[in-house]
Amino acid sequence: MALATSNSHFLKKEESFMYDRENRFRMEDTMNAGRLEYTEKGMTHMASRRCDIIRISQSGAVIALLTQFNLPKQFYLDIPDARINKIGSLLMKTFSNNTAEIRFLRLLNQKEMDRIFVFSTHPAHKDRVLDVRSW
Repeated sequence: MALATSNSHFLKKEESFMYDRENRFRMEDTMNAGRLEYTEKGMTHMASRRCDIIRISQSGAVIALLTQFNLPKQFYLDIPDARINKIGSLLMKTFSNNTAEIRFLRLLNQKEMDRIFVFSTHPAHKDRVLDVRSW
């Protein structure tokens, strides 16, 4: 009986299958301030780092960091101006221009997406208005 290596672990195949079968949502350009929160040194210290959200969909985002930084594999994303806190996120891919693609652990609903676009400084969203009754 051969021992399985860490690369052939069945959970890795399941995770890949899950993401391959998941619905894809179209990314839209945006420009929002964000904050990453993650644990540092085990569970004893919570750290945070500022970022910019430059593209977003209901299931993920592309974030830009001001400096080169090694992101943890799991973290929370806060979007303070839209009052959206603690979106569980996974790091999917990092790029050489200090940007990274992340996936959310839950889908953002349309109300949250609308709030994000209202507070976006991207020119494509300059005419968006917020329905205060929906808050």
